[in-house]
Amino acid sequence: MARNRDVSIVLNVFRRSKHFPEQLRAIQNQSVAPKEILVWENGEEEIPQDLRGFVTLTRASKNFGVWARFAHALNAESEYVCVIDDDTIPGRDWLKNCLDTMAVTPGLLGTRGLVFESSNNYSINQEFGVYGSNEQTAQVDIVGHSWFFRREWLAAYWAEYGRRFESPVAGEDIHFSFAIQKHLGIPTLVPPHRSSHPDEWGSDPRFAREIGEQAVAISKGARAMQVFESALQHYRSLGFKTLVESKESHVLPISRFPKWVYWVASRFPGLSHRLGAFGLVKLILRNLNRPK
Repeated sequence: MARNRDVSIVLNVFRRSKHFPEQLRAIQNQSVAPKEILVWENGEEEIPQDLRGFVTLTRASKNFGVWARFAHALNAESEYVCVIDDDTIPGRDWLKNCLDTMAVTPGLLGTRGLVFESSNNYSINQEFGVYGSNEQTAQVDIVGHSWFFRREWLAAYWAEYGRRFESPVAGEDIHFSFAIQKHLGIPTLVPPHRSSHPDEWGSDPRFAREIGEQAVAISKGARAMQVFESALQHYRSLGFKTLVESKESHVLPISRFPKWVYWVASRFPGLSHRLGAFGLVKLILRNLNRPK
């Protein structure tokens, strides 16, 4: 049972401000009310004037990329912080779900979690959360769409900032998991996303897919997957260990598929991303893995 209501929300506005009213309503209607809502306008768009009085607003004169919202989180006055993407509309019990999970299994919590099936590539992974419901808390490699954490853990995040992945649009998710793994020994987790309890989900999956497919989405396109691949290998070179690599994965056997499959995916992440959009990669992999 959630008892601590000391949560600050950090939102980011960048090219999708038309969805802000719905997102704000979802946060205001949480069963565990947040202590404050901080909004970072990232140099492109502004939130509607009639909503500005409900939040603490900070505006940048230029786009500082995906990293700025975690800098803004340093201004939070609560024990816990939840940073939420601008394409994410949380269920009314999301904050309660996070607090309940944190009380039992502390970790960096998120709405969408990935477990990489091979440490050598980003493209082939298993999903938990909004795109792959999980009945119990799942340990994963990285999380996205939202990040729920103790404010003090930002010290680890910024301790490694000098060695961050040099891209304004990618790497902040792996960076956080890498930093808390290295400095604090804390896992990355996805709270339960039970199919029978949609209110506890970190995002409405239909809404997330609809907005995520818009042209302004950072993750859209094959080029984005190449950048994500580079980010993963950057942090592995700094010591980040995936679950498969550290043999801690309880959801995936190590090396499910022939090694050449992972090699091809890592060398041609853009191609595997395009094929994956049509479901072909997983179909091919299932056929390769079918018992003879």
